[in-house]
Order: sequence, then C-alpha cells, then structure tokens
Amino acid sequence: MGKPLMLRQDDAERIERLKRRIGAKTKVEVVRSALDLLERETERAVRVRRWQRAARTVADESGRVLREFAPGSRLKRIE
Repeated sequence: MGKPLMLRQDDAERIERLKRRIGAKTKVEVVRSALDLLERETERAVRVRRWQRAARTVADESGRVLREFAPGSRLKRIE
C-alpha cells in the first residue's frame, strides 16, 4: 500500500500544471518522472566529481609525458 504524502497547495498546483504539460495520466507519474530526473542528475554529478578527481591525479604525469614527446613532434617539422 502506498504512503500518504502531504503537499502544500502551491506544490499540488505545480504538479497539476506539469501533469498537463507532459501529458501524464496521474500526479504520481509526474512525481516519479521528477525523481528519475533528479536521480540521473545526481548520478551525473557524482561521475563528474570522479572524473575531476581522476584528472587531477594523472595531470602531473600526463604533462610530463607530453613534454617528453614535444621535442619529437611532427607538427614542428612541417613547413
């Protein structure tokens, strides 16, 4: 059985407007789609933080390797 949810009047009206805009059949469908979106955004934010941490971790070594290859770069030899 579901759990009752108390909403302020303005929140209930927002849900009703969204229900019409997205063509949802029920208010629950609106809430579920909002939860899905929030979950995806949260997961993306976590991935971005992991990527940033990984980039910081390898930045020094990556720069060192690029400097090693720079003297032999073919781009500098093109006339």
